[in-house]
Amino acid sequence: MPSRRPFSPRVEHGADPSVTVLAGPTAVGKGTVSRFIRENFPQVWLSVSATTRHPRPGEVEGEHYFFTSPDEFDELVARDQMLEWAVVHGENRYGTRRDTVAAAVEQGRKVLLEIDLQGARQVREAMPDARFVFLAPPSWDELVDRLIGRGTESVEEQRRRLETARLELAAEPEFDAVVVNDTVKQAARELVRIMGLDPDSVE
Repeated sequence: MPSRRPFSPRVEHGADPSVTVLAGPTAVGKGTVSRFIRENFPQVWLSVSATTRHPRPGEVEGEHYFFTSPDEFDELVARDQMLEWAVVHGENRYGTRRDTVAAAVEQGRKVLLEIDLQGARQVREAMPDARFVFLAPPSWDELVDRLIGRGTESVEEQRRRLETARLELAAEPEFDAVVVNDTVKQAARELVRIMGLDPDSVE
């Protein structure tokens, strides 16, 4: 398991970077922590992914996703306008648009990308000055309990996800900092602090 440790940025970062990347193993709670930040820390701009899938009922363009045709997505990739992207479940593509992130940075916003491990590695290639934070569970047993407890996957899918999680946990040394998700509020506040913001300035 990753151990809790104080944040120490890489030397080349210098001042607090505008873009922070949050990744971690499956079922660790990345989405929940990101939603808490979006709802409680408006000074943080949470990146919205582009996708080639169709909108679901209630989803809003630019808020939940940027809904993009396959041809438009191909063009973004060809023009190097995707910081990271992947095919999910062998069908639809998802990714982070470079132009929307750049626009938020130009506006002086602190940008948070909540993505998977492979996406984080792609962003490191495209944007090496970003800050990379690994969200870790308090323990392996807690991660297992969270995955099984949410009851959204079959037993076989749970097994596959846990195997993937073991590999993802091993990637912790690639990151600049580790945040242990004991509670959502605590993890969100620690992440906001790592981003160079005062977590008490809004709440």
